[in-house]
Amino acid sequence: MTQHDHSHHYQNRDNLKIAFFINLGFTLFEIVGGLAINSVAILSDALHDLGDSFSLGLAWFLEGYADKASDQKYTYGYRRFSLLGALINAVILVGGSLFILSETIPRLLDPQAFNTQGMIFLAVIGVAVNGIAALRLRNTESTNTQVIGWHLIEDVLGWVVVLIVGVVSLFVDLPILDPILSILITLYVLWNVIGRLKSAVELFLQAVPKNIDLAEIQNRILQIDGVQSIHHMHIWSLDGERNVFSTHLVVDSELAREAALKIKQASRAALADLNLEHTTIELEYEGEDCSIDAAEPSHTHLEGEHD
Repeated sequence: MTQHDHSHHYQNRDNLKIAFFINLGFTLFEIVGGLAINSVAILSDALHDLGDSFSLGLAWFLEGYADKASDQKYTYGYRRFSLLGALINAVILVGGSLFILSETIPRLLDPQAFNTQGMIFLAVIGVAVNGIAALRLRNTESTNTQVIGWHLIEDVLGWVVVLIVGVVSLFVDLPILDPILSILITLYVLWNVIGRLKSAVELFLQAVPKNIDLAEIQNRILQIDGVQSIHHMHIWSLDGERNVFSTHLVVDSELAREAALKIKQASRAALADLNLEHTTIELEYEGEDCSIDAAEPSHTHLEGEHD
């Protein structure tokens, strides 16, 4: 890692640390304020912010932990711990959102008055605090911190909505707006969290990353001079950002060593845009039995693969 990379790495961790303490402090203030003004909308957003605080804290910890070098226990390194954190965070948010809905829906039938001035006060602070936390992460290069930054921007927008409802309530007495807003915020959060949970589970189960087209990659490699066919091509992600790739390439039985090295180099060049952290390319000579095929007779080939 270069000095420039180290600088950005530590800057990312510092930004996450500051955003974490800002968010956590405001969340505790928000819980007390929501109870004081009797607003389930504020409490719903407090739960959301508590999840954000957990995400920030976990990202802060894993920013360092996931960069640990590989060892005898984790030969690929520790990057998948960030995925584990995403799964834990998503499950907590889903459970919390369902709990908030169970508490809020009955209030539609029995809306309760809330302190309008208190809601406006909390909303103004919410916009400011979440805005500051989001700005801390605006120039980060880490994918994880960028995602969290966008999540904080969603919080800012949510508080803008709360502020609008508070202002409207100054002129119109509609206490039902509070549970309606709470349900809308919770459903919005739940929808996004379920999507993130689905993506995290797919990555955890080693699905092909969504931004990668296997057929297109196969075509790139087949264009390389000397490659007759390709099989056992696999790609999966360590953490949603850095990927692992392996494949078997069939070449002419008389291929010279120098030509074989050129094929490997050309293959790696063709995969340069896939952000690969580990790449394994095995060459098989024409007519050679594939050891994996022999061990797995039920293997399903991709179109155009060698049998």
